[in-house]
Amino acid sequence: MIRAEGLSKSYWVHKRQHGMTAALRSLVRRKHEEVVALRDVSFRIEAGEKVGFLGPNGAGKTTLMKLLSGLLHPTAGRVEIDGFLPHRRDYAFLRRITMVMGNKSQLIWDLPPADTFEMIRAIYRVAPAEHARTMDELTELLDLAPLVHKPTRQLSLGERMRCELAATLIHQPTTLFLDEPTIGLDVSMQAALRDFVAAYNRRHNATILLTSHYMQDVLVICPRVIIINHGQLIYDGDLRAFVATIRPEKVVSFEWEGDGRPAGIERFGAVDWPAEGRPLVRVPQAAVLELVRLLMNETAASDLKIEDPPLDDVLREAFGQTRALAEPT
Repeated sequence: MIRAEGLSKSYWVHKRQHGMTAALRSLVRRKHEEVVALRDVSFRIEAGEKVGFLGPNGAGKTTLMKLLSGLLHPTAGRVEIDGFLPHRRDYAFLRRITMVMGNKSQLIWDLPPADTFEMIRAIYRVAPAEHARTMDELTELLDLAPLVHKPTRQLSLGERMRCELAATLIHQPTTLFLDEPTIGLDVSMQAALRDFVAAYNRRHNATILLTSHYMQDVLVICPRVIIINHGQLIYDGDLRAFVATIRPEKVVSFEWEGDGRPAGIERFGAVDWPAEGRPLVRVPQAAVLELVRLLMNETAASDLKIEDPPLDDVLREAFGQTRALAEPT
């Protein structure tokens, strides 16, 4: 469905020192430097897959999304989606894709969403009967009935995002580019949008490409992740396998009602024993069972929980490692 081979994107940007003298000098002789946003990125994605793109700010995630959707032309390499070259922006290709950006809006501010939906229907030449069926489905999935006839400016952020999603799906695309779709939303609305994306994927076998700084979005929606840092692909595969590679340990927490501390617990790994709250033990996976047996024999221990290390911490460590490798020695 999606094939990227040696995909690269770079920009030449004007560079000058601050101050009036430097500004005047730049009128005669401008200095430029090359900024590499992506370097030699290759991957393949099958139809119906749900893939998350992860990376710190400035890693190249949004640039990659824009290359895949045809908003940017690659400096080098090749990308193909369903047989199309995205940068050519063929009408048949545009009918197959959609892009949702959490910080962008396509709804007309002073008009109700229903008017925007009708305008988009005309742009994509969707037949009225087909449009009615699609809107019935989207209204049911996103609970739009109370919203579509209110002016957009009167809707809350969460309500606008539901209508934004509906607007991007009127032509029933088969590939969804979701760039920070839950930014600024509360927890309940984030969960609702995640449920909707999963339901749309099941109903239409749509390919989902997601970038988000909310790790829960990626954990719930995407079994596979592509991790990018400094414009380079550093991992492509199962998210939990990646976590196990960076942090091959489990975090065991428990309630403790005793006055002292259980003997011998330190030999299993690093222990965080806070003044208040649950003690935490970071323990290698092979020793988890033995630690649990020890704690279960302690009458003061209860409510054991075994978890993976926090994904935010794992990614922070991974990005730090790749940054150190990228810096000259």
